[in-house]
Amino acid sequence: MILLGLDPGLGTTGWGIIAVDGNRLTHIGNGQIRTDSTMALATRLLALDLALTDLILEHRPDGAAVEEVFVNVNPQSTLKLGQARGVILLNAARSGMEVGEYAARLVKKSVVGVGNASKEQVHAMVSRLLPGAKIAGPDASDALAVAITHAHHLASARRIPSR
Repeated sequence: MILLGLDPGLGTTGWGIIAVDGNRLTHIGNGQIRTDSTMALATRLLALDLALTDLILEHRPDGAAVEEVFVNVNPQSTLKLGQARGVILLNAARSGMEVGEYAARLVKKSVVGVGNASKEQVHAMVSRLLPGAKIAGPDASDALAVAITHAHHLASARRIPSR
């Protein structure tokens, strides 16, 4: 199974793709989708959608996971983050994927073991779980952590019999 993890942002959206085979995780790719802050909001959202479509067409993931929005001090920043996240959710759903959504604290707890882990701790643990991966930056590291969290939750769901 191939999973796409996404760390949404209007300026920079991190992405990470892993392959899951039982308990084995393999790094496929990671990077950042950047939008130009001088462009109009609608144009930036379209650029995010088009770049994500290209990414999905290239890698054909079986599922996706997105970090949930947290509330910033600045309401405008929160709104822009929510709009970027909406584009990401729509794009993944349009591609036919089921999308998992995870709070940042849950991602950190799943990957590092504590919900208040620093970005450096997340990066270090992602590097350990995906040896040899060259990580494109903190947004990509967070996206890989989201994908890893999704893989763990899918595996747990398969082990728990439904009623």
